[in-house]
Amino acid sequence: MAKDDLVSIDGKVSDMSGGGVYFITLDNGVDIRARLCGKMKKFRIKVVVGDRVTVGLSPYDPTHGLITHRFKA
Repeated sequence: MAKDDLVSIDGKVSDMSGGGVYFITLDNGVDIRARLCGKMKKFRIKVVVGDRVTVGLSPYDPTHGLITHRFKA
């Protein structure tokens, strides 16, 4: 699925797990799992617990997503 097809939703990182998996609490209260997108890995953008992020969700599987942007604090 292309990145243009994803639904973008803002949320907050609530927990980190091994293997680059982040647990995100979305603004609507739903908890999901997410990973970093390729550009964030390439440029070594760090995401820690408490950061506000934008998550791209697939319309077919809304239980996990792709972190596409980290907001500056």
